[in-house]
Amino acid sequence: MTGLEGYSKYEITRIVGARALQIAMNAPLLIKIKDEDLEKINYDALKIAEIELNSGILPISVNRPFPKKKEGLKKIKKERKVIDEDSEKLETKEEEEIVKEGEIMELAIPEDEIGEESEESETEWIKLIFQINKIL
Repeated sequence: MTGLEGYSKYEITRIVGARALQIAMNAPLLIKIKDEDLEKINYDALKIAEIELNSGILPISVNRPFPKKKEGLKKIKKERKVIDEDSEKLETKEEEEIVKEGEIMELAIPEDEIGEESEESETEWIKLIFQINKIL
């Protein structure tokens, strides 16, 4: 296609569709096409519009609206760089506060949790099944 590098596929489709509609409404052809060629394409308006577009004689332009500029630009605050010493002091203070406030949780043993949950969950499932059966 000649001269169509600047257009998107959507714009090309819109141009061809608009021109094909004009041709279908008996608009004059902008390019001379032999009767033999017209018979080959079965007088298809889309094919004729594509031929006209590829030849580069269509007087159709594309209007691309761009967003309007805002007058007031937002200022981005720069973050203060934290020095390594300061960050280490902050971390140690936070760790001390955590230790003062409460105990550190112990690691959970998965075997203990499975046994407790399985018994409770089985009874809950059984109750749920009975409730569903009553509804049905």
